Formats: sequence, structure tokens, C-alpha cells
Amino acid sequence: MRFLWKFILRRLAKAQGFLDPMVVFSNLQHFSKPSEVWVPVELLRSGAVLQARGLINSQAIQNNLDWVWPFWVERQFNPVDKAFIPRAFSLTHINLTHRNWTAVGLPDFSDLPIVDPCGLVTPFFDGWSVDAWIINEKSAFIPSRLGYVQQDLDMADTFAVLTSSISEKFFLKSRTEVKKGEAPVCTISFNGWASHQSWLMICIRPYNPEGVSFVKNIGRLTAIEGWVVNKKEEVHLDKKPFRYIFSNYNSGDLCEKLRVLDPENMAAGPDQEAVSCVIGMATSAALYRLKPGEENRVTVRIPLSSLEADKSSSWVKHLQRVCVLKVPDRKFQFLYNAAIKTMILHSPGDIYPGPFTYKRFWFRDAAFILQAMMATGLFKNIEKIMDRFLGRQTPLGYFMSQDGEWDSNGQAIWVMKRFLDTSNGDVKKEWAASIYRGAQWIERKRRSTDNDPLHAGLLPAGFSAEHFGPSDFYYWDDFWAVAGLREASLLAHAQDQKLSESFQREADSLLNAIEDSVSSSLSRLHHPGVPASPSRRLDAGAIGCLVASYPLQIWSARDERILQTAKFLMDKYFLQGAFYHEISHSGINIYLTLHVAQVLLRAADARFFDIVKSVAALATPTGQWPEAIHPRSKGGCMGDGQHVWASAEWVMMLRNMFVREERSEQMLILCSGIPPEWINTKEILFLGPTQTVYGEISVTIKVEEFIEVSWQARWHNTVPRIEVRLPGYGSYVVRGNITSIKISMAEAVV
Repeated sequence: MRFLWKFILRRLAKAQGFLDPMVVFSNLQHFSKPSEVWVPVELLRSGAVLQARGLINSQAIQNNLDWVWPFWVERQFNPVDKAFIPRAFSLTHINLTHRNWTAVGLPDFSDLPIVDPCGLVTPFFDGWSVDAWIINEKSAFIPSRLGYVQQDLDMADTFAVLTSSISEKFFLKSRTEVKKGEAPVCTISFNGWASHQSWLMICIRPYNPEGVSFVKNIGRLTAIEGWVVNKKEEVHLDKKPFRYIFSNYNSGDLCEKLRVLDPENMAAGPDQEAVSCVIGMATSAALYRLKPGEENRVTVRIPLSSLEADKSSSWVKHLQRVCVLKVPDRKFQFLYNAAIKTMILHSPGDIYPGPFTYKRFWFRDAAFILQAMMATGLFKNIEKIMDRFLGRQTPLGYFMSQDGEWDSNGQAIWVMKRFLDTSNGDVKKEWAASIYRGAQWIERKRRSTDNDPLHAGLLPAGFSAEHFGPSDFYYWDDFWAVAGLREASLLAHAQDQKLSESFQREADSLLNAIEDSVSSSLSRLHHPGVPASPSRRLDAGAIGCLVASYPLQIWSARDERILQTAKFLMDKYFLQGAFYHEISHSGINIYLTLHVAQVLLRAADARFFDIVKSVAALATPTGQWPEAIHPRSKGGCMGDGQHVWASAEWVMMLRNMFVREERSEQMLILCSGIPPEWINTKEILFLGPTQTVYGEISVTIKVEEFIEVSWQARWHNTVPRIEVRLPGYGSYVVRGNITSIKISMAEAVV
């Protein structure tokens, strides 16, 4: 049957003048190692959706550039803008230059409206948007077409995006947030002003930051002011507009339609009640008069899912006993606070790496995000999230979020065990059984081929973390598997000594296989750095090998192989002070950049802080980072426009600068990342309480005549070994119940 389908496809393709698809597919496979799964179906599915949207964009946008489009289109399609991309033979037109947005929402509520950098609001997942403009007979004040729009984040008992567009003749401000009522409501408050007679337009738009999102119908509500969109989603206005206007694809965009109307005769004739558009480009606006020099305020309310109305909770409830940071760098402080709330928003019971493109689950992202949530005391939903891990495990023990990625078992086991250690909780029977099945899956999955010394004993070729390249024998997968086996061994130690020893032997065997393979690779490359896989040259994918240092600590802090890999990456792939990932991402990646910084911090290399400052400089005004950043436009060029893994790594970076765990030495290292410039301000520095595997600890640094480092702790059991390593002031080992030390300013190490 398989041969028959190949034959039919070939005949059909050749009959229509196409290339033989089987030949193309075969040639593509030559670039990767033979594997069970060539590309995860989930990735193909999401890619198909993205490309389908891009195909629609190619038909809708370039033929209608007189329409008002989102921020990214206005720049990416503008030939004089640095974000311009020629379209030529490209079949699909995708946002590759300004993938930036910020989600608003409530804790424990999964609906996440997003706001783009110019205030365009998309209230429903992958849906239409709400925008606002100011128009008069002479000019149009449209934020997405302006050279500069200011955006801020209000985090005082909320998570609201503030957008301001200001000129001499106009200003337009908006505040977007989700408020809890009978059901959560996306609320957008617009404030418009003009120096002369104008119209404030509140618009329904058939697109979002990814491109076109079809609107077939828009009608006026009867009981209250506002619209119903696509016959299901309501938009409420708090005051009656002067009038409504409607348009569809054939009659053109609202902006031009309004400007040809005579302002003196706007009231003539009855209001239109609705519009339909078979193409899906229906749009409508509510018009409010702006008298010269007078502000007009309009509030838009969009009811969200009522199914989860009772699930949302308050920010106060989630932020109780959260780890607080106090540092003199106000931007660092802001980014830390924003990252904490970003993690809360994206963990309502499952965990998402982003609110839009990546609003789905991966074990990989979850492991890193959950690590940061544990460290900062955000325990409320973690157990519920991990309970769902079990439902994603196959009967054979594979923790599957995307088939063909062999890192997930190590990540699931590692983060579950870390939760048990950090929370000092008892393991559930079903968790233990799941972890043991997961470890046994790793045992069975390893290669046993003796005649292939380069790959013997490793996990098979797989698609791994997607951003390393085609299917291959990635060391990243193997390091995670070692960590998972070790944690399973520790968990089984008190319950089943035989099982514990078996897992430990397997971990040692796998690590030996890695060591042998890496040694062969280093001999082949004549370079001390570690490639992404045994047969690869050193390239950007080598970034994955840093996991052996951070966060897994399988290799020592000063392992020359890791440090040489970091050096190679910094020498060849650092751009604007951060890691440019040329594979897949084709942009500056924040979370991978911070992995390099963590490796340097662990090795007491002061250059880590320059990297951290570069990362801060690349954040958006709302304290977010896209998955990858366009080196020229500085906008997002890959993945979600608000990447939660990046936020989690920022939190872990600042936390580890104050409190860092070295598990192989059973110790806590305090203050090893505090830069001299913070000490010189003589402001009080503080972090805490942060959760560790030994218990919780808060650290305070005061500078007067002496530098006083003090800490308050609640340990699970015995007091761990503590070492204070303030850069420039040597190292101080603390024993017993001492909880502070004083360091003379004169003791600075030159």
C-alpha cells in the first residue's frame, strides 16, 4: 500500500510538471541522521497553520497597502524602513520583524488578550482586534504609522499595558487590562485629544499581530452600545457614539472612507446596522467627536470566557511570600517584577511558553519556567501543573509533548524531583511510579550498538530541542537523561535500594558514553569545545551542551570543555552583547544568552554581568522578550512575541547572583554575582525568600563602614554549607549557625 501511494504521488506530480516529491523528501532526509521521527507532527501542524496564515497575508496585504495595517506590516512592507523584507518569490508573508506583544490577564485564567507595540488589542486567541485612530478632513493620526509610540506596564495590583501616541496636534492614550466581574472582561480605556475638530474612531479590525484574521459579520448590539463580531463575540461601549460606520473588502478601508465624508453632514441619513463580507475583511468603527482642545474618554469592554469565571484569582493571593528583589538598577528591578507576573499569567493550571504562537505545552519550556517559579516561591499551581505530566506519559513511560524529542523524560523527572526537594514534600505514589517508568524508558531507549563508538550508549537521533538543526544524536538529550536517571535514583533510594542502584548505574553508564563520545569528537575537531552532536562541527548548536553546567551541574563549574564551548560561542556568535542563533531562530535569543551568562557566573567570570546588561537593553518597554530578536529592527523575528522561558531565565539569573546552589558540593553560594557598581551605590540590596533544595533563605547586603552580608533562613533539615563570594572581596566560608558577616571595604581584592 505504501509503495502504491508513492507511485500515485509521483505520477500525479510528473503529470503536472512538478518535481518528484519522493526524490525531494529523500534528499531532505540526507541532511539529518536516520531517526524514528523525521519531524514532530505537532511542529508540522503549527508550521502549516503559520504558513497558511502567511499565504492569506500574501493575498490580502500587498494588494491593499492603502489600508491601515498592524505595526509589523506598516514597517515590514515599507521599502525605506530597516525592517523591510522584499517579498519577490516568497509564497507566504509572515511577521518576521516585529513579533512583539504583551499579554494581559488574571491569575488562574487562561484567556490572554494581547497588545501590540502600538496598542492594537487582540482580545481572543488568534482573533480579530480593536484599534483606535484620530481622523479629520486634513490628516489621520494612526499609531501603527507613527515613528514613535510609548508603551509602559502598570503592575500595581494589576497587569495593564499603557500605550501613548503624542504629537503637537493629537494625543491618543489607551489602557488595556483584564478585570474580574461576573466574568472576566478585557477592558480598553481610550483617551483622545485634538487641537482642532476631529473624530476619535474605535475600530474592529480583521487582523492581529500574525496577520489577517477573518471577520465575516459585524452588527450593532440592540440593548447596549457596541457590536457583535462574527455573530458570537460582543464588544461593549460605555457611551453612545456620534455614529457607526461599516465597510467590507469591496468598499475599501474605513480610514479613507471617512476622510471623504463631509464632517458637517455626518449626521445625515440613518446609521448602518451591520455589514457582512464573504472575503472576511469586514470592519467597523464607532465615531466620537473630539472638540478642539477637549479630551474624550471611551471605555471598551469585551467579555471573555465565562466558563472559567470562577477560576481566576487575585494577584495578592499569588504574590504572598513571593521572592522580592531590591537592587539599585531600576530597569533590572522592573524586568524582574514583570517576569514574575508574566510567569503567573502563563501558568493557570497548565503552563505556556507564550500567550499566542506558543500557547501550548512543552516539557522543555515547562522545566525551565517551573524551576524559576519554585525558586521564587510561586508554588500555587505547580503541583496541579505537574499532575498533568502523568497524563502526557505514554504507557511505555515516554513523557511526550512532541514525538521524536528525547530530552523530555529527563526534564520531566528532573523538575518533578526538584519540586519535591524544594517544597520538602512527600512524593505521591503515582508520581513515583511515573518517574520510575520514565527512567526505565531512558534505559530502554539508549543505543546498544557496539560497532559505532561515536554514538554507542547514547540516545537515538531525534529532533531534540528544535533549534539545534535536523535530527541528530544531540548531547543535550543525553545530559538531560543523565540528570533524570540520577534524580530517579535519589527518589528510589529510601523506597527501593535495588532500583535506586540500577538507575545510578545507568546514569553512570550514560555519562561514560557521553564522555567517550565527546573525547572522540574533540580529537576529530582539534578544538576543546563540545559540538552539538558527535558528528557535527562546532556551530551555534553547541549552545545546547552548556546544559551540562547550567542548570544540571553534571560537569564542574570550571570544566574546560564547557568554558571553551562558551568562549567559542561568544567569539563567533555574540552580536550586540548577546547570542545570535543562526540555526532556525535567525535572531538574538535571550534564554540561550542567559545560559551562557549562567555558565560564566558559575565559573566566577565577571563577563557574565556584561551579558546580563545586554539582555536588559534588549527588553521591550513592557518588560518582555520575544523568542528571538531581529538584529536590526530589534523586534521579534521568531516564535512568540512574549516568551515566558526568557522571563524565567531573567528571574533565575538575578536569583543566582544572590543565592546559587552547588549541589555536587552540598552548599549555597551567596552574592557571587553582585557587581561592584551596586555595592558602590550604598543602597540596601535584598533578595528573598528564595526557595532552595535545602530550605528558604533571604539575603541582605548593607554598605556603611563595612559591607554587611546577612541572611535569614528556614532550613528543611540541617544547615547547609554556606560560602559568601562577593566579587572583589574574596571568599568566606561560614560554619555553624552564623547568619551574617562583615567585610571591610579595605579587603577588596585587587
